[in-house]
Amino acid sequence: MIREILEDVEERMKKTVEIFRKDLASTRAGRASPSLLDKVSVDYYGEMLPVTQVATISVPEPRLLVIQVWDHNAVNSIEKAIQKSELGMPPQKDGNIIRLVVPQLTEERRLELVKVCRKKAEDEKVAIRNLRRDANDMLKDLEKEREVSEDEARRALDEVQKLTDKYIQAIEGVLKIKEEEIMEV
Repeated sequence: MIREILEDVEERMKKTVEIFRKDLASTRAGRASPSLLDKVSVDYYGEMLPVTQVATISVPEPRLLVIQVWDHNAVNSIEKAIQKSELGMPPQKDGNIIRLVVPQLTEERRLELVKVCRKKAEDEKVAIRNLRRDANDMLKDLEKEREVSEDEARRALDEVQKLTDKYIQAIEGVLKIKEEEIMEV
């Protein structure tokens, strides 16, 4: 029973870190990356689809995204979706190709983005701590119901704390890499 609780909490903590990693990937850092368009959905014949399902996205230069649209009828929809999104990059249409120039970030904007990333990291750390609390509550319930001994429960609580520390460190690592990327000129 203890093993299942530990495996479940570890799996959920892994997912939390992975979600955080993907969330930060879509944060603009002054460098072109196809993941910038991950959250942009296009109205394609009445259905909302991610840009990646209606076009090929490439990065020919460090500050340029090129979107090669497969269906000529979707070009205007993609252009509108990019304009509606909060990317801050005006699309430049050229036939079936849309170009997005990633503007150079100002120092002020860089610091603002770092703050946003730190807030997201703190939110994810809270989520991990909530998972720890839930696991600890389940373990304490098992101990109260005398399904496990006090020693087993104590070892399991220590294990949950080690997992918590490990995944909070993972979030810190992801955040540090993103901060360096954002502050790079």
